[in-house]
Amino acid sequence: MSTSSFTILLGGNLVPTERLQALVEGTRTIAADSGMRHAATLGLLPELWVGDFDSSDASLAALYPTVEQRTYPAAKAATDGEIAVAEAIAKGATRLVFAGALGGERSDHALQHYLNALGLVEDGFEVVLTSGEEEAYPVVAESQLELELPKGALFSVLGFTALEGLTIRNARYPLTNFSLTFGSSRTISNVAEGPISVSLKRGRAILLARPYDYSGA
Repeated sequence: MSTSSFTILLGGNLVPTERLQALVEGTRTIAADSGMRHAATLGLLPELWVGDFDSSDASLAALYPTVEQRTYPAAKAATDGEIAVAEAIAKGATRLVFAGALGGERSDHALQHYLNALGLVEDGFEVVLTSGEEEAYPVVAESQLELELPKGALFSVLGFTALEGLTIRNARYPLTNFSLTFGSSRTISNVAEGPISVSLKRGRAILLARPYDYSGA
């Protein structure tokens, strides 16, 4: 088990794919409120369960009597997910897998996971967000991302700012040193030709990959 790799169990959608299992294998685990329901699906036993527990019931708690629970008030200045991430960092995390970070009933929480991940990567952490079917990777200034994807898999680059010096390699629609205006859809629905490379000189972006989606092939 890696002592610096943590899975954060969050309340969004989750499908237990092979890629997801590979991402969480050997990690330590912290659950954020209703994210605990994913523990059994992934075969993980969290070492800590945090939150205000407004979306978890007694039956779920009964399944994990040995897991330490840390309860926070509903009126607080951070989400349960952000609290879970802070706890992981305090325990020495350098790599974070946000499992259940995408989709779900709360689009505001899903968007906040993107923003939190971007800030963490800028601070030097390695972060991936996943639902099993989709994976999201922050891309920040002066960085390069190498990602193993099957040939024909869909992916998009979402600019959270204007982007400068964007380069996408080994894709159906490659780009070299490209300037993307904020709000442009130019980099949506690209198709991998195999492992891809994305680099950026200035700006903040999220690469959203759909490794099992070949609808663009």
